[in-house]
Amino acid sequence: MENQADVTYLVEEYRLIFGESLPSAIREADDTKIEQVLVREGDWSSHAAIHLVSLASRYGSFVLRNALAVALALEIEDGELGF
Repeated sequence: MENQADVTYLVEEYRLIFGESLPSAIREADDTKIEQVLVREGDWSSHAAIHLVSLASRYGSFVLRNALAVALALEIEDGELGF
């Protein structure tokens, strides 16, 4: 399995998607709007978008960055949920 550990390109992609689609006040206050943008602009399913926003909100970048590192080291690509 080949994985790219540098997610800079993904961060920039999401910044563009959210920056163009959502005013900053909504980004900070309304998870539903963020989920809708992920479905519309990011090709996420509704269920996956809800889960993704929940993970980001609940755990933040420190824990998720470490979870990414562990998943890459253990070569876990899709995980148990299959998103």
